[in-house]
Amino acid sequence: MSNEIEIGRGKRGRRAYSFDDIAVVPSRRTRDPEEVSVSWQIDAYQFELPVVAAPMDSVMSPATAVALGRAGGLGVLDLEGIWTRYESPEPLLAEIAELDSADATARMQEIYAAPIDADLIALRLKEIRAAGVTVAGALSPQRTREFSKVVVDAGVDLFVIRGTTVSAEHVSGRAEPLNLKRFIYELDVPVIVGGASTYTAALHLMRTGAAGVLVGFGGGAAHTTRTSLGIHAPMATAVADVAAARRDYLDESGGRYVHVLTDGGVGRSGDIVKAIACGADAVMLGAALARATEAPGQGWHWGPEAHHPQLPRGERVRVGSSGTLEQVLFGPGHTADGTLNLIGALRRSMATTGYSDLKELQRVEVVVSPYQPH
Repeated sequence: MSNEIEIGRGKRGRRAYSFDDIAVVPSRRTRDPEEVSVSWQIDAYQFELPVVAAPMDSVMSPATAVALGRAGGLGVLDLEGIWTRYESPEPLLAEIAELDSADATARMQEIYAAPIDADLIALRLKEIRAAGVTVAGALSPQRTREFSKVVVDAGVDLFVIRGTTVSAEHVSGRAEPLNLKRFIYELDVPVIVGGASTYTAALHLMRTGAAGVLVGFGGGAAHTTRTSLGIHAPMATAVADVAAARRDYLDESGGRYVHVLTDGGVGRSGDIVKAIACGADAVMLGAALARATEAPGQGWHWGPEAHHPQLPRGERVRVGSSGTLEQVLFGPGHTADGTLNLIGALRRSMATTGYSDLKELQRVEVVVSPYQPH
């Protein structure tokens, strides 16, 4: 049955689904929540939680990256953010939290106009390494060539190349674009790259040698990509399409498995369940972790799109503080809105649907069930 809809006589569109449009269905078996595994592995790195923190200044500082690492997840530091532009960024983070909404974008553009300091990149990564957790840092494709040697020399374990969208075939008449396949081949550390939101784009990224692909296109809580550029990728469909690319690339490559990480649209615990059900191996969380009391954003959340010097495609949004990082991840929860005890909820859902690990949960039955939260 075709999933295409006629928009008008000259245009057809494919129906796509967000996480709010779907739900998972219990099977014939149930389990005890304590007996399910939520661990995952990428390359040589094993994690107890399928949680990767988004490289956003409102979410990750060196201290919160260490805290998440010790909890069993992976913190990714934005190496083009405030921590690599200022030796003491805390006063500026406090200022951003106090800005009037009408002035926030313009003032953030001024703050982020300061140059990136290569020495601070090295210093921040070494701070995380000194704590004994897995070290990950993110650069945009535009900055990767400039700072990649500094990042690798600082001892990064996982290199993340993250943009609103990342293509294996970028075309530019002004400068030589980053050759992802050559760059990844020459690098000594595994690379996670994205975002991608279609089967074809993801397949091309997998062919570059990436260890993981981020799925998403401007779908996070702090993005305005749909209103500013008219582009949007409903996440349930995007993840399922990229998971299909992973399956086909596994056959094409003779057994090379590329991990799929959902990046965007995963604000609450039920979204984590549905992301994995659609085929994700792990989730990259932004707003969900920005709600922790330890988060640098102090109850506010923003990404690099919010302070783009020419065309902001995001904004500073109020997410509030739900509890400590420990409570956000492991509870106890004192609300029923899916913002606390994310891992407990994932375990409970896996137990209720009868699956013992994340790879099994990818096979859970999914139904289309449009839902309008109150």
